[in-house]
Amino acid sequence: MFKSTLVLLLLLTTLIGCKKNDLTQLQIDAVAQTAAPTLLIDKEYLAEAKLRLEKNDPTLKPAFDRLIKQADKALSQGPFSVTDKERIPPSGDKHDYASYSRYWWPDPDQPDGLPYIRKDGETNPASQNPESSDRRRIGALGKNTETLGLAYYLTGEEKYATKAAQLLRVWFLDEATRMNPNLNHAQCRPGHNTGSKSGVLDGRLMVKALEGSLLIYNSNAISTAERQGLQEWAKKYLEWLTTCDLALQEAAAKNNHGSFYDAQAIYFALYSENYNDAKELATNFTVNRLTEQILPDGSMPHEMARTRPHFYSMYNLHAMFLVATLSEHVGIDAWQAEDSRLFKALDFLVPYTDTNNPWPQPTLGETDRMAMFPILLMADRVYPNGDYLRMLEVLPIEERKEHRSNLLLMGMR
Repeated sequence: MFKSTLVLLLLLTTLIGCKKNDLTQLQIDAVAQTAAPTLLIDKEYLAEAKLRLEKNDPTLKPAFDRLIKQADKALSQGPFSVTDKERIPPSGDKHDYASYSRYWWPDPDQPDGLPYIRKDGETNPASQNPESSDRRRIGALGKNTETLGLAYYLTGEEKYATKAAQLLRVWFLDEATRMNPNLNHAQCRPGHNTGSKSGVLDGRLMVKALEGSLLIYNSNAISTAERQGLQEWAKKYLEWLTTCDLALQEAAAKNNHGSFYDAQAIYFALYSENYNDAKELATNFTVNRLTEQILPDGSMPHEMARTRPHFYSMYNLHAMFLVATLSEHVGIDAWQAEDSRLFKALDFLVPYTDTNNPWPQPTLGETDRMAMFPILLMADRVYPNGDYLRMLEVLPIEERKEHRSNLLLMGMR
């Protein structure tokens, strides 16, 4: 009772007793104590962003305006379901997620195109066809639920929470439309298999959806029973992730696929309150993953071997930053582990944020340097002596102003 009263008093002080843009740590902490129990998005940062927006902080307005525009659009989209596809998965069950590997194409030398051949870095448009693939649906689920959840948290408008709850209900809970908690038929490669280990990567997009469920935690749009249902789904999916041979093959990957496996597995463990599993996964990440993937000079050999080495190096570092963030929940410090390999990987990539510093290898297509924006924001939090915010200045100013990371600091890609 005393604690609740104290929090209320602190909140009142925050809302009526502060000068514009004059936030104290006490005020931020007060809001953070009643904030959504997010796992990946920093609660304290969210609380500060909310307070700054309430005080009309102009530095956050472009990102906030863009968020609300996207949230309003999301109100009229979906819900999304794996049962919407017309093509039945190999299992015969429409509730199973199915997708096709984006870099695999029909063999032009074969009458039926089989078996497919790989063209690294070149997306086959047919792999994104919603009639047979759930890939776009799972992407829309993750993006829209997070967007709606964040809009609800920052505005308090129930319409956003109501829509987010509908998306969660249809994808995870309703018997007629829910997804089975597996990715057995993700990233199928025709002529080779009915699902590949690489398909586990698709599951990272569900993290955004579940983080959205936590952003609407204080809303009446989702019931206690439904929250428990989401936890139970996450528990079953974690079991699949940690026992199925297909998923374990992905866990053994020594590139970004392995890193995103860890990010997923730790997130679902935390979400379903399997803290022992989360700690074991986080420990294995620091002991094995960092030295397997990052050399002492900070380079990532498995990403450097790709046709888009700069993109995949940033992509993998982002995944590793996500794992390090989640690992904090179970007392594991991956930021400094293994002779600070994460720090070394960061400093290896930082100079190439500037387009005036060309990547030293041939690369397929142009690389979007804005991928470094959330990484540099997070780097400033965990490595405050690195002056990483200064590097943001070389990125396009309008894109910087509107980037969602200004509101949440970090998020799943």
